[in-house]
Amino acid sequence: MLLSEEKLKSRVGYQLPGGEYLLEPYKNWLTNDVVGAPNDQDAFAHPMFCYYAALNTMGISLEELFALFDATSADGVMFGEAEIDIKKPLTPGSTYSISGQVTGVQRKNSKKLGIFDLVDFELSLHEGKELVGVSRNSFVFPRELNNGNDE
Repeated sequence: MLLSEEKLKSRVGYQLPGGEYLLEPYKNWLTNDVVGAPNDQDAFAHPMFCYYAALNTMGISLEELFALFDATSADGVMFGEAEIDIKKPLTPGSTYSISGQVTGVQRKNSKKLGIFDLVDFELSLHEGKELVGVSRNSFVFPRELNNGNDE
């Protein structure tokens, strides 16, 4: 379904509900074990918890996020890009507050993919009042195929 550009742009600034994330020590241990990272101390969590905690605790499911843009996973929504910015190492056993918002949208047209929308959102992790990390992500929402026309 093709969302109007006006409606698409109106989603910028949408506040994600967020929540609290307890970084369980055993989850850190399991993550380190799976990726082959050292597991000899629990002083710092694996850096990917900036991403895991943020997406896990943004306050809505991915299906609900897609619905904000009049789409479902069945429409072929694809993960775009991800970036994490760690301001302070996360620690196992700590609880983080997650908040976020939609930060940008773009309508694009490709000869091969047709019309699609890029949706950017940012999730911030706080320990108390201190910002400890930011997870920036995007999704690609296919809208209309070009039906094989390469003109």
